[in-house]
Parts: sequence; C-alpha cells; structure tokens
Amino acid sequence: MTRHPFPGALRRLGHAAACVLLALGPGATIAHADAAYPTKPVKLITNFPPGGPLDILGRALAKPLQADLKQPFIVDNRPGAGGNIGADLVAKSPADGYTVLLTIDTTFTINPHLYASMPFATKDLKPLMIFSSSGLAFGVGSSVGARTLPEFVTQSKAEPATFGSAGNGSPGHIAAEIFSNATGAKITHVPYKGNAPAVMALLSNEVQAGILATPGLLPHLQAGKVRALAVTGRQRSPLLPQVPTVGELGLKDLEFEVLYLAMVPAATPDAVVQTLREALQSALAQPEVKSRLATLDMVALGEVGSAASERLNAAQLRYGRIVKTTGMKVD
Repeated sequence: MTRHPFPGALRRLGHAAACVLLALGPGATIAHADAAYPTKPVKLITNFPPGGPLDILGRALAKPLQADLKQPFIVDNRPGAGGNIGADLVAKSPADGYTVLLTIDTTFTINPHLYASMPFATKDLKPLMIFSSSGLAFGVGSSVGARTLPEFVTQSKAEPATFGSAGNGSPGHIAAEIFSNATGAKITHVPYKGNAPAVMALLSNEVQAGILATPGLLPHLQAGKVRALAVTGRQRSPLLPQVPTVGELGLKDLEFEVLYLAMVPAATPDAVVQTLREALQSALAQPEVKSRLATLDMVALGEVGSAASERLNAAQLRYGRIVKTTGMKVD
C-alpha cells in the first residue's frame, strides 16, 4: 500500500481547518464552496398576497430557475404592512442565497417615508435584479357616471368618492394620492388586503374607483362590469390599447409605474449573487416567462448593479417628496 509521505501533517491541516470553521460558526463555509451553490431548496419570499401580479411572476420564474440550478425554488407568500413583513424576514435571514425576496419597489421607495418606523433598514438588502415595470389602471364601478378622467374629477368635487387600493402604501394608494393632489379630486382611501379584494370591492360598488393592477381588472373590463378611464404608464397598455395614458390627458405628473425586483441580504457573497443573476436573466429569456410578463402587463427590464440602484434611488426621492407634499398617511 502506498503511504503519503506526510500523513501527520495532513491530519493536522484537516484538524486546523475544522477548528477554523467551528470558530467562525455554523454558517461558515470554505470560500470555494460558493461555486457549488445551490445545494438545497431556495425560498422565494413574496411580500404581497397570493394571486397578485408578484405571486404570479414568482411562480413563473420558479420553474426555469429550478431547471437551471437543479434545486427546488419554492414561492412562500409573506404579506402584510405594505410588504414590510416579508422584506424583514429576508433581511434577517442568513446571507447565503437560500432566501430571496421577490418584491415591488414601494416597500423600499415609499414605506420609509410613510411608516413611523421600519423593522429593517433598506441597506440590509441589496437588489439582484429589477425584472420589469408595469403601469396601473384607473377603474370605476358601474355606479359611476363619469366616462372620462376629467369628468370623474369634476364629479368627485361635487360628490366625494371612495377609492380602493391593494393596501396602505401600495402602488394604488400612492398613485391615488398623487392624482388627488394634482387634480383636486375629492376621494377617500379604502385599503384592502391585496389587489383581488380591491377589485371585488369595485365590482360590488363598495368603492367607486380604484387604481389597480391591470390584469386583475381585465376580465371585468371586458365584461363591461367596470370601466378604465386611464392608465398610469408612460405608454398605453397592450392589454387596454383603447384607454389613454394620464400623460395624454395632460396629467403627466400622474405617471406611475411599479417595479418588480428580487433582493437578497446585503452580505450575500458575490459568487452567489452572480449565480442568481445569471439564472434570473436566463429565466426572463424563456418564452413562457415572456408570455407571462405580457399577460401581467409588464415591460421586461432585467436591470442589475448600478442601473437598478439608480432607478430605485430616483423613485425613493420622488415618492419622498410626494408623501411630504400630500401628507399621505397609513390609515
């Protein structure tokens, strides 16, 4: 049998490495282990309710991510507090790439201005990628006589209206505050626990109006049960090509788009971040994901690094000014 010339030295080296890992703690790994990531299932935490655009997007991405990285990607809904609950969970998770946040930008661009205190600091998380952006639709129920947005403004000044949103601090909430401040419309906010309940409230005339994600409104618009007076994006929605943008109506300050993105704890190793980014980029290129983005009224972006950070920073500055100007509060 061939013996290694330095068996004792090897044993001592192995013992020393084990001691280093024990000293560093249970989460420690040897640097090159990042190259093997992932070696177990990855959780995709969505911080808004099931059935909404974020949840649908997450489930569309999970399948190609699993095929690419050979591990299950499990969507886990943790809604509440304008997205703060799910974001806080990920911010406090181990920075190992096995807990990823799928979110919309408002948790980071609006909530810090809106909530008296935040359970986490925005610096605790870093963006992996901004997948896409999407405008919203201004819908009114069957009890509303207004056929155009200017008519709705005039009508609300004579008889104040209620509007529903997907919750306090949601995109529809801030979009409606922008709308009210810019036009003088008299509207009262009624928050719901997600886009779907807000749509149902509009259908039942529990509220007169809502600024909501277009896909949830679409079947009811097509059935004539609600009407869309405008969309908030810079361009007309392919799902509602006949509906004007707020810019076309002379209300360019009302333009509002939601950003959909993935984030991880700030200390996540660069090698893991790069692996996830490459897998996400590949997933976005898949035909079934492209098709799903189209049905969700989303424009693909795929922004990473400084481009993603700059876009988020610009939105945070804008919404900070809006919250201060409107006196917007969490009801």
